[in-house]
Amino acid sequence: MQSKEHWEQVYSTKHTTSVSWFQEHARQSVDLIRRARGAEQAAIIDVGGGASTLVDDLLAEGDADITVLDLSEAALSAARARLGERAATVTWLAGDITRVELPVHAYDVWHDRAVFHFLTTHDEREAYVRAVLRAVKPGGHVIVATFAEDGPEKCSGLPVMRYNAETLHAEFGRPFTVLGHEREEHRTPFGTVQKFIYCLCRKEPC
Repeated sequence: MQSKEHWEQVYSTKHTTSVSWFQEHARQSVDLIRRARGAEQAAIIDVGGGASTLVDDLLAEGDADITVLDLSEAALSAARARLGERAATVTWLAGDITRVELPVHAYDVWHDRAVFHFLTTHDEREAYVRAVLRAVKPGGHVIVATFAEDGPEKCSGLPVMRYNAETLHAEFGRPFTVLGHEREEHRTPFGTVQKFIYCLCRKEPC
């Protein structure tokens, strides 16, 4: 697992719009979250959300129960500063998703764009899936995006795992039913293209 110190250094020395994963608007994530929650209000957690603009987009959509979790306090501080007064309506959690203890069955929608692919050991990935099983409500939805098989081999100087839809779902197993998957060609602020795979699953009742 990447260290907290690494990500604090990244967000303390780089502007949030100059990192490779920056999106002005997280359109694909918003569309999948909208598909997952339908017309109902939902409790949403954005894992690894950090300084992402997804929280801005969700607030603009009218979502009122949003949690953002990230390893980096600096990233969360950048997001709070950007949102200003609106930041008070969001729950902010600093922690390692493989170690943090989230509340039981608290979330209708779990979203992760680009945390899971940093988990390069089996134990880390098992701990992540346990966190999902604990925190997502039965019948809730899980959206995970990672680098695709033809995506980068490293990000921010760190090694990553690459997946297709089948291998990504296999990490989560039978408690989760795949509802769909999509690819994304993300254009970085530097003009390069990173290829992602997004999977939308439903957590089945036990």
